[in-house]
Amino acid sequence: MKNIFLLAVLAIVICSCSSNKKQSESQVFELDQLLVVADQELDKTVTVVGYVTHTCKHSGKRCFIIGESQKATMRVEATGDISGFSSELVGSKLAITGALKELRLSEEYISGWEKDVNHRIDEDGSVESCAAELSNIKDMRNWMEEHHKDYYVIYYMDGLSFDVLD
Repeated sequence: MKNIFLLAVLAIVICSCSSNKKQSESQVFELDQLLVVADQELDKTVTVVGYVTHTCKHSGKRCFIIGESQKATMRVEATGDISGFSSELVGSKLAITGALKELRLSEEYISGWEKDVNHRIDEDGSVESCAAELSNIKDMRNWMEEHHKDYYVIYYMDGLSFDVLD
């Protein structure tokens, strides 16, 4: 009888340890890979690997990372165990664990933005400074058309912890 009781206790301990381990693990993605499947990973805890391109100087509460292709970037907010991102991290390769989130820009918002940009061009002739914004708007609209959406998605992460990899 004691052996059965000990086996039951041991089974409970093993099961609880393995379920805790599963909960604390997160799937690891390079940034470029994550963005391909981001819509399937929303609100899940994942680990993303990328290079820091910028940290906010005033608060340090966010950083921006870039993937290997140097075509995709993502904003990471400092939450959880992250008190902030120091400027010394710029150029570093990080593995950041956190919850993947999305921000949707509606067609209405994008149209209003475009109208404001065109108004600035008409008022002060600042074509050069507005060209990048108009290019971004065009890219957003192209993405919306390709994905048959009436909004544009910006993915970001609420970072919980990070490790410097290099």
